[in-house]
Amino acid sequence: MTVPLSILDLSPISEGSDAATALRNTVDLAQHAEAWGYKRYWMAEHHFVAVASSQPTLVIGQIAAATERIRVGAAAVQLGHTTAAAAVESFATLDAFFPGRIDFGVGRSGQRRREATKKPGSETKPKRELPTEWREVDGIIVPPPFDIRTIITDQLRAQMSVLQQPEAVSPDFADQIDDILAMLHGCYRVGDHDVHAVPGERTGLTPWVFGSSKGQSAQVAGANGLPFVASYHITPATTFDAVDAYRAAFKPSAALSEPYLVVSADVVVADDTETAKQLASTYGHWVYSIRKGDGAAPYPDPDTAEPLTEEQLAFVKDRTATQFVGDPDTVAEKLETLQRITGADELVVTSVTHRHADRLRSHELMAKRWGL
Repeated sequence: MTVPLSILDLSPISEGSDAATALRNTVDLAQHAEAWGYKRYWMAEHHFVAVASSQPTLVIGQIAAATERIRVGAAAVQLGHTTAAAAVESFATLDAFFPGRIDFGVGRSGQRRREATKKPGSETKPKRELPTEWREVDGIIVPPPFDIRTIITDQLRAQMSVLQQPEAVSPDFADQIDDILAMLHGCYRVGDHDVHAVPGERTGLTPWVFGSSKGQSAQVAGANGLPFVASYHITPATTFDAVDAYRAAFKPSAALSEPYLVVSADVVVADDTETAKQLASTYGHWVYSIRKGDGAAPYPDPDTAEPLTEEQLAFVKDRTATQFVGDPDTVAEKLETLQRITGADELVVTSVTHRHADRLRSHELMAKRWGL
């Protein structure tokens, strides 16, 4: 049986457009996604780049109000930028308005990025060399890891500094997950005192952990018996390691008796492969602008954008080479392979194009081909 398919949306802002239009497009796509049969609609959290998804919980409420059945969630709330209590109360409030339709996605990306942006000389561990070889697994490309150290700039440090109060230190991710679970179960304590999250406890919400490597996120998700989303669309180099780590760490819980794995992919689908390639031709430009700290650059128009240089292409090759681009059969074959080799219980796709109509068409074609 074909596994369910869901959508991840970043509310991309296109060249010549603005954030308000991007958010309206998001609601429009969500309404179409529900009609086309997608299972969930995930909203990403990104800051200081040309997307309008900086506050996913607010957008989730708008999407849920504009739809009737589709589940809506965050992919994912960055716990490095907030507290366990704030996250629980926010999602429990959404659940009160839209019971049974809210998915509570969390990730430690905010912590990871802040750790990476520490000033030179503050590192406690020696830098390690990253692998450089490219490989394939049944036709699915596994690039070498992208070295985040190559994009650490004063601009990025400045951006990260405003996402948290000065001198504030986030708790360890595992501790935050423990706190979230305790609040949801109604057994959270501070010292000798009971603390009750209202709304929050006894809601039936389950955290979904989003991760990109075999590190803490995968292990925490497995150890707590929580569903795990492995982000092939962001970190294709380490997705398979993350999947293995999650399964190895998994322990049954009240939420799950066995692992529940979701794997993401970046796709662009069109009626024919040449059209799809043209629509996807400026994806590399967008990734490059984000990695180079010019993340406010809107998504370029493929009809007018100048080609990237060889040096620029090499800088984003890990992302462009792992994007699934083509006609419905071509992309479906890639997704089926990704699902088979990971054993995913569900897949989530994200599709970014300059024109909203092309993004709608991409998801519509994929839904029809997938048999939703």
